Amino acid sequence: MPDIPDGAETGGGNPGSQPIAPGTGALIAAGRTSAPADYAGFWNRVAASIVDFIITAVGSGLILGPVFVFIVFSGAGRPGDPDGIQTLLPVIQGVSQLVSLVGGWLYFALMESSRFQGTLGKLAVQIKVTDMEGNRLTFGRATGRHFGKIVSGMILLIGYVMVAFTEKKQGLHDIMAGCLVVRK
Repeated sequence: MPDIPDGAETGGGNPGSQPIAPGTGALIAAGRTSAPADYAGFWNRVAASIVDFIITAVGSGLILGPVFVFIVFSGAGRPGDPDGIQTLLPVIQGVSQLVSLVGGWLYFALMESSRFQGTLGKLAVQIKVTDMEGNRLTFGRATGRHFGKIVSGMILLIGYVMVAFTEKKQGLHDIMAGCLVVRK
């Protein structure tokens, strides 16, 4: 029989000790090894956010561009038309905000709950979003995480800065939704 340190694979030795896979430091539970999580850091997440911002801005532009072209060619805002663009401005703003809200929600929630487990920005920097057990998010949890970002931003972005200082590199929105962002 090979020499195995007491408790290294069997959990024997010290009462209450947990079995640990040799050389990895990972815990063995019911025959499965769980590797220590490699949490995505602040700057990885900033880089992913920049890519996602560009993608959502381009997407919004592709959706809203035709609306603006229609307004220009309809003659709204021509000299001598006192109500033209002023009447349409609140409508344009409302449509823009609605497209941004719904488009952003669907982009983030659908991508993070998909088999990719991350947006295109996260895929580019090789990180993914999981629940606390490392599983793929449900659409509902991904939705909660997305709208939790509003709270993270409302408090002077402190909810985002928390990523740099928390043990598991979680922002406030991650903690609220029970999520982790880890490296692939």
